[in-house]
Amino acid sequence: MKTRITELLGIKYPIIQGAMAWVSFSPLVAAVSNAGGLGILGASFMSPDELRENIREVKVLTQKPFAVNFMPENPELEQLLDVIIEENVTIASYGKGNPRRIIERTKPHGIINLPTMGAVRHAVKAEENGADAVIVQGTEGGGHTGFVTSSILVPMVAERVRIPVVAAGGFGDGRGLVAALALGAEGISMGSRFIATQECPIPLQAKEWIVRSSEEDTVVTDNLTGVRCRVLKNKFAQSLLEMKKRNVSKWELMKHARGRFRKAFYEGDLEEGSLACGQVAGIINDIPTCEALIERIVKQAMDIMGPLKEKILSS
Repeated sequence: MKTRITELLGIKYPIIQGAMAWVSFSPLVAAVSNAGGLGILGASFMSPDELRENIREVKVLTQKPFAVNFMPENPELEQLLDVIIEENVTIASYGKGNPRRIIERTKPHGIINLPTMGAVRHAVKAEENGADAVIVQGTEGGGHTGFVTSSILVPMVAERVRIPVVAAGGFGDGRGLVAALALGAEGISMGSRFIATQECPIPLQAKEWIVRSSEEDTVVTDNLTGVRCRVLKNKFAQSLLEMKKRNVSKWELMKHARGRFRKAFYEGDLEEGSLACGQVAGIINDIPTCEALIERIVKQAMDIMGPLKEKILSS
């Protein structure tokens, strides 16, 4: 299955693993890349030395392309970029913040820039700044999220930019891949769906929680790092909602939320931690290997597209 995004990134299938702090470590990244997708190392919390170590761990496990994701507002950004360049990472992924200086720094080294945006104007600006492709996330997505649904946001962005668009937020199977292509995207990015895989290095009880959850079991919390965040409902999420009702300051919210992703994904505390997850949880029913998941998605998409084409031609 070839699109402009597979050709740009050098991957077999137009399926990208979402970058997730305390989740997207080397076992998951390598498994996705080896299965024909694009794995992304979630380095938002890593120091330069930790980033270098993790990049090398991924390289031991795969010879396929993979990306590194980081925060443009990280105070150690320049050192992180040094590591990415020195370690010959081919794809840079990032979200919130101004990507211009990242693009200016990495482009001369042939690094592909793949930012994630949640609004049309931000996607257009990313293209103007020199991004090679853009991931567009609808409000259904887990973690940092905006206000517009994928079915509206993706085609709006696809109409406004010339670079390849990848759809994120609410995608987890072949039906979603076909829908994304129909909306003008050239691939999908999945975060929550890849959490519930065998290679994902988080506690099993967290994966099983996602499998048990429905599309109604997530809630959008208030700004913690400048962006709203969709997570599974639990004791901690409820505490944030109650703090918002009391109009506590952003600083108090941020202090209360510090380290909660680590507590959920790394320590396995499903009540006091924060487990970022999208509404796609409603269609996640198993914990397959990354290879089995990707092959299943591609097969389902191809099975759908054949009859659709015949139906259109015969009408």
